[in-house]
Amino acid sequence: MTNAIDTGLPTIAYEHAGSPLEAHRLIGAARRQGPVALGPHGPEVLTYDLVRTVLRDDRFVMPKGVTLQAQGITSGALWDIVLSGLLSLDGADHHRQRKLVSKAFTPRAAGRLRNTCADIVAELAYKVRAAGRCDVVADIARKYPVPVICQLLGTRRADWDRLSQWADDIFKVFDWNVVEDEADIVRAWRALESYLDAMVAQRRDQLTDDLLSDMMRAEDDGDRLRHEELLTLAATLLMAGTDTTRNQLAAAVEVFCDHPEQWALLGEHPELGPQAVEEVMRFSPVIFATFRTAKEDVELAGHVVPAGTMLIANTAAANRDPAVYPEPDRFDITRSGAAPMLTFGGGVHYCLGAHLARIELAEALTTMARRMPSMRRDGPTVWKSLTGISGPATLPIAFETDY
Repeated sequence: MTNAIDTGLPTIAYEHAGSPLEAHRLIGAARRQGPVALGPHGPEVLTYDLVRTVLRDDRFVMPKGVTLQAQGITSGALWDIVLSGLLSLDGADHHRQRKLVSKAFTPRAAGRLRNTCADIVAELAYKVRAAGRCDVVADIARKYPVPVICQLLGTRRADWDRLSQWADDIFKVFDWNVVEDEADIVRAWRALESYLDAMVAQRRDQLTDDLLSDMMRAEDDGDRLRHEELLTLAATLLMAGTDTTRNQLAAAVEVFCDHPEQWALLGEHPELGPQAVEEVMRFSPVIFATFRTAKEDVELAGHVVPAGTMLIANTAAANRDPAVYPEPDRFDITRSGAAPMLTFGGGVHYCLGAHLARIELAEALTTMARRMPSMRRDGPTVWKSLTGISGPATLPIAFETDY
């Protein structure tokens, strides 16, 4: 056996790739050399089986502070904020909070928003219909999930733009420029925290029919979420339900621009919506990897990952592993019998909002496929950095208006 951080490992670097296509090419080349590679932030596992193992094995835990420690931040306001979040918790604390919030954030509660999702995206598509062209990012994807998640939590319509801006700043915490962005992240988080604190105070006297009220009602053997936990969890759900979905929707539309026959098929068969979501999140995810730290020495594929090592589980690589997905570089929304894509993670940190995200994306894509047929690129696509949460920064498209 060899040490996983030996320089003998193949190297991998894709964060500064000019496009996801180039990034997947680089990842594929590294995976063909071996199941583990050495990236700029540590060893990365690249095969489906290894990634799935790391995500589910309790010998691997979320790094303390996620990636902050690796960037030299081990104290201060941002450190305290991140450490209090569900993503940073493991063991009993994580299980307790997740169990309580899951009593409120159920698949049934998310499913009630299905018609809301369809109505919102239909309105956004209608606004650009006459022109027959738009920037998907600015005109649709960016505006779509905010009102959905805000309705879920029960926020005021007049505040949607503010919440969207806070999401932009807060999600900089997942990039590798946190030292530069720290002040903006903390400022946005404190503003959101204050906003939610006022909402909780209002509901103390009269609970309503929304997720925040349901979280306040949630109880397990007499245990309830404490005030600070309630604020942090509500803020986390609001932010996670905003940024990831709008980026993934834009990435999905870009894929369909390159596969017009699949777009036409979806328009004719909206029942393929759920399969389309699974395939597009496999083929073009906006989150390429997640992080874990080994609690003890762990052997993976003949390599020892020493205790304390931060390991990257490359879910984008797993999603295109040819040992699991026949013709992994082929995009096909009718793909059947495929292994579950790993973009939502796995194990105890599996995405809490996965059910809602699937509904949002399926409703958006099927509605757009019907109302924006013969979609095509209308200019160059520019992607954000492939670190953290990525996605197209701009995506100009044109489509038929005579339908």
